[in-house]
This record gives sequence, C-alpha cells and structure tokens, in this order.
Amino acid sequence: MADIIINAANVVAGSNGTKEAGTAGEAITAGQAVYRASATGKYMLADNDSATAEVRQPRGIALNGAAANQPLTIARPGSDITIGGTLTAGTDYYLSAVPGGICPRADILAGDYVCLLGLAKSTSVLALDIQYPGVAL
Repeated sequence: MADIIINAANVVAGSNGTKEAGTAGEAITAGQAVYRASATGKYMLADNDSATAEVRQPRGIALNGAAANQPLTIARPGSDITIGGTLTAGTDYYLSAVPGGICPRADILAGDYVCLLGLAKSTSVLALDIQYPGVAL
C-alpha cells in the first residue's frame, strides 16, 4: 500500500466539526496533515518519523492550499472531511512518513511514531479523530 493520492481540488469540509484559520509556514496542499509550530505559530507539514516530537503531532488536515506566509484553514478533530482520495470504508488512517501524508496502518514501519488521523466513514469521507500516544513501532 501507499499514501492516499489526494486530489486537492476535491478536499471539502463536512458540515460538522471545527475549522481553524491560521498561516502556512511552508507550501501546503489541501488534504495534507499539519501541525502548528510553537516557535512561529504557523502551520507546517506533520511527519511520523521526524526527530522532533512536535512535528509528529498533527493539529488537523489542510482544507485549502497555501504558499508560505499565506492564509490556511484546517479541519480539526471531530470533523468529517471529503479527503479528495479513495479510502477503504471502515479502515483506520494514519500520519505517514511522507511530510503531510496520510496512509493506512500497514504502511507504518518500525521506528515510525504512530498517529491515528481518523477512520473512513465511506470511500471518500474521513472522520477526523487525531490520537498521538507518543509511541514508536
């Protein structure tokens, strides 16, 4: 398996849940997992194999694309989002080792930190439920 291939133009927030607005600290594409950097307050791409704990703890999923220092809106946990890619209904999805990426559990490798992003409610909708226990495989 591999990371979900996301068509950024098809990422849409559901009517439930919470959105949060801020500023991108780097180029971010809709559908990527992001964290908020404590030093700058800007959103950056999350990554499950980063040496920095903060980077491994996503805050949400980008709902729009943004260049560095441009406005970015994210979906927060408790939200349903049309992810813009094909999911397997009932499958759990995780933060990937590719910055901002989303992958199925089978793609989490030894040494990667586990971070659940959510569960697929259908082949297109992800119920966002971020859980980061701080445990590496």
